[in-house]
Amino acid sequence: MNRGGQYQVIIGTEVSDIAPVVREYIGAENVTAPAGKSEAKEGSLFDRFFKVISGCITPMLGVMVGSGMIKGVLAILVTFGLITNTSGTYLALYAAANAVMYFMPVLIGFSAARVFKANQYTGAVIGAAIMYPTLLEAITLGEPLTFLRIPMQLINYSQSLLPAIAAVWAASHVEKFLKNTLPQILQLMFVPALTLAIIVPLTLLAIGPVMNLVSTGLSTVVLGIFNFSPIIGGILFGAFWQLMVVLGLHGAFIPVLINNLVTLGSDPINAVLGLTVWALAGVSLGYALKVKDKGEKSLGFGNLASCLCGVTEPTIYSIIIPNFKIFSAAWIGGGVAGGILAALGGKLYSFGGDGLFRIPAMINPAGLDISFYGFIACALLAMAVSAVIAYFLVPAEKSIKEY
Repeated sequence: MNRGGQYQVIIGTEVSDIAPVVREYIGAENVTAPAGKSEAKEGSLFDRFFKVISGCITPMLGVMVGSGMIKGVLAILVTFGLITNTSGTYLALYAAANAVMYFMPVLIGFSAARVFKANQYTGAVIGAAIMYPTLLEAITLGEPLTFLRIPMQLINYSQSLLPAIAAVWAASHVEKFLKNTLPQILQLMFVPALTLAIIVPLTLLAIGPVMNLVSTGLSTVVLGIFNFSPIIGGILFGAFWQLMVVLGLHGAFIPVLINNLVTLGSDPINAVLGLTVWALAGVSLGYALKVKDKGEKSLGFGNLASCLCGVTEPTIYSIIIPNFKIFSAAWIGGGVAGGILAALGGKLYSFGGDGLFRIPAMINPAGLDISFYGFIACALLAMAVSAVIAYFLVPAEKSIKEY
């Protein structure tokens, strides 16, 4: 597939096992970018922006989803009185679950430095510096601080995304300038020292506050549109999100979705998007029940299991792509369920997987509510509606590859 300025080979869940073999075969381990050249500088502005976002977020997705799962399980245990939220067991596991969110600027700083071809440890230190405990204490106490008599707008940057990315981008340019200016013998000490001395204050004075406004503005605009008509928003996102994924257009929404969650603590849009996976599960089920060929029937049930585990590529590329009209079943099922969940006010409260693994992410830390129960009901509805429509769209005597 040619998407977002990249050629992609769709493999699925085994990609982590196959990628090292491919790299070794083509000698990619010995291939490096030209000195000082960032991958983010290649392609159109649109492509470059999403390469940056992807490069910063993708390495963290596994641990983010895992942390969300732990949060969901803890919420269930607290709700049913099996543990309390003040017990040592809860606090230890919650620390494991919430650390990736709380210290996101540190992790983002490390990832962003790799994208911008800067020192990754300098990037991590920048992320850590802007949320240093003494600064957070000053924010809590409301103490005014200045840097060289310039007032600093103190903001709690824990769980923030864009400030660290912007700060490390600026740091990469400072670092490059210093490396081209200072003698080689002085670079080891003075390049990181001067980079930190320049960028950390600059971030606290300007970069951070500006990017905080951008983050707030993005969330306000997107949620404002969604809240203007939750039903319409839920229908549109529920129906056509997977189509945007197939077309490679979904990347435009990823920064906003992540920003909503880290800024507001919940996200109604991502709650609806989780239903689209269940709609594809319904397509797989309807296909499996309708076709007579044993091989195709096995394909359908196998794809159903994959969707319930959050992996939709098998359904998309073995059922949907060969005959696009069956996609309409998922559009209708996802749209109906998405409109209902949005009208109910369902929200996603933590990063989680898809399919069955999305359910824990729908648990409100304050206790089970409509987000949890409504999501389960709407997920089953999305699967049922899509299955019924797909059943009537698939000719029983033919396989997908034949029509």
